[in-house]
Amino acid sequence: MESGHRRTLLGELLHERGLTAEEFSEQANRYAYQHGIDATLSARHVHRLASGQRADGRPLGAPRPGTKRLLEEMLGVPIDRLLKPVAPARSEAQAWSAEALDLRARIRSGRAVDQETVSLLQQKLDLTRVIDRRLGASALLGELRAQISQMWSLLGNILDQQVRIALARVLVDASTLAGWQSLDQGFLRESWEHYNQARSAARVAESRALEAYACAGQAVVLLDIGEVESAVELTRYACAVAEHRAPGLLTSWLLAGHGEALAAAGDRDGSLRAFDHAEWIMPADSADAEAPYLVFDGTHLTRWRGSALARLGEPEAVDVLSSALDRLHPDFARAETALRVDLVQVLSVHGERGDASAHAERARLLAAQVGSTRQRRRLEALTG
Repeated sequence: MESGHRRTLLGELLHERGLTAEEFSEQANRYAYQHGIDATLSARHVHRLASGQRADGRPLGAPRPGTKRLLEEMLGVPIDRLLKPVAPARSEAQAWSAEALDLRARIRSGRAVDQETVSLLQQKLDLTRVIDRRLGASALLGELRAQISQMWSLLGNILDQQVRIALARVLVDASTLAGWQSLDQGFLRESWEHYNQARSAARVAESRALEAYACAGQAVVLLDIGEVESAVELTRYACAVAEHRAPGLLTSWLLAGHGEALAAAGDRDGSLRAFDHAEWIMPADSADAEAPYLVFDGTHLTRWRGSALARLGEPEAVDVLSSALDRLHPDFARAETALRVDLVQVLSVHGERGDASAHAERARLLAAQVGSTRQRRRLEALTG
């Protein structure tokens, strides 16, 4: 915000964070949408709230209840304090001194981050992943957002390159998990941005394999919004990026993702070739130390192939999916939900309505259990 508009605490906060009225307006409107708050905040209104007066110089009136709730929840400060006039700006020398002190403190905090700290952050994330696959994302996404924000802040203050790379790898892991959770909750734009963040973190981590991993996850968002050809191209790019650079388990997973995109595009032969290649490459031991962020094995590959066959309307999808269902570990509640929705799809196409109804009932219960908006919407589209 420009100095002429910094008359309230809100204006000072925006100035300190380097936000323009337009940028804050965009953040506020996104926050309101994600948190179910009935309010919008235009850039013009942000200018008024930050300056403490209307365009004609008259004082501001009381904000609307929705605006009050939005600002208080976003910034954690009561509205009376946010709109209260602040003291005159400090001198340039005072401001420089305060900024230098703040920067030194940030650099010291970066020095406090070592490999052990990064390992602790990874362990916390691994626990989040286990809870996510058992209970779903609804109770975890907010906490994961906070973890990601904290790690980005730390990353900017770390000078040790090896620690910086290690933390960036954890950030890729966290951002891709948040991307998947957001997609499952129906937050498509947020999911897309999390995957973009993961791709940026992968570049900091100097890892083409992790970049490919993030790209393939982002391709699922493209499939969900009907951008099938773009998903095919992005998964093809991910496979090419990972070639000769990624561990075998990740390469297998990427090929399966490409197979899924090809199935959505109606390319049966190409899809099945990709899945055959994925099966051929998959290592015997799925606990790959080079890809600890990946939970993938023969059962999940079979499930994914069955899902592709269901997209293609192939009758054999029933046997393939049923085989995967029999072998799926009970911890994977969300995966079971998706699998049963796939069975509903293919059974309905082939007129086996009794079996389809049984799977739909179980899928509906599981979707409610794990809070999966994505699978609930898929099921509603299939069953009406």
